[in-house]
Amino acid sequence: MMRGMSGLFRMTPLFAALFANACHASPRAISSSDPASPLGLERTIALPDVSGRIDHFAIDLRDKLLFVAEYGNGTVDAVDLVAGTVADRITGLHEPQGLAVLADGQVFVACGDGSVHFYYARGRHEIATLTLEDDADNVRVDARNGHVVVGYGSGALAVIDPASHHLLATLELTGHPEGFRLIGGKALVNIPDRGVIVAADIDAGKVTSSWSTGLRRMNFPLAIDPSGRWFAIAYRFPAALQVRSADSGDEIRTRRACGDADDLFIDGDRFFLVCGAGNIDVVSTTDAGAETVRVATAPGARTGLFVPELRTLFLAVPSRGGSAAIWALSTNASSLK
Repeated sequence: MMRGMSGLFRMTPLFAALFANACHASPRAISSSDPASPLGLERTIALPDVSGRIDHFAIDLRDKLLFVAEYGNGTVDAVDLVAGTVADRITGLHEPQGLAVLADGQVFVACGDGSVHFYYARGRHEIATLTLEDDADNVRVDARNGHVVVGYGSGALAVIDPASHHLLATLELTGHPEGFRLIGGKALVNIPDRGVIVAADIDAGKVTSSWSTGLRRMNFPLAIDPSGRWFAIAYRFPAALQVRSADSGDEIRTRRACGDADDLFIDGDRFFLVCGAGNIDVVSTTDAGAETVRVATAPGARTGLFVPELRTLFLAVPSRGGSAAIWALSTNASSLK
């Protein structure tokens, strides 16, 4: 018996998701050297004798120092953004990953072996060390009290007091936390190995909500709208950028994105999505149908840091047959000079 039309055109959830992505127009590709690009290459800063993967950044705005976690090299470089050179280097670290510059000038480094280190911003003098489980990774600073929040291990956030260098609290999670952000006492956390995003109360030390990513997987970067009403995440499979309600976790919209997404930033009405496929997608935060501008970068360059005070997005370009470097990409109003 012949099936009805609804049967003929019924789509599986996966096909429906992929079809929805396909409805968006193809991104407009552009070079960072093109005057029309929303991100212009302002300068390149060499990272001498750096090999392997480069992980996170942190910025010291007072002294205009950019700290670079050189995972594969076991080092952290302090880059002088005025001189455009490496000013200092911390060595002997085991897979440095997460970084933060604290209000009192301390530099916090989280490492793959679970160790976390406090240093003076200038020089290599270590102040204190703590040990968590393995894979101490992403780091955020709680703007309310200056506490350092670190994702680590098989699933936890550690809250550390930078004044006493003591562990204050631990918030248990169902899997290793990747990208996470804080807004007030709330944390939104990507847990890709479980296919979920969770909302957690930092002060109470408990998860309050858990939302499935459905058929999408490998949700690494996350950014929160400053108003706190919504947040965005990027998936690597299938490659997509998604906006969700911060209260309910409900999907608001999803669109295609560049591949191997690792960092995501909000600049007013724009997203900057940094991808290791060799692109940065510049996408409207307000217009679901707006064109995506895809700025070409370099293969493997998936670590970024957007610094709104400098109107600059910094990009780590790993050594692949050449020298590792930092690209300073201007958002057309840079104040580095």
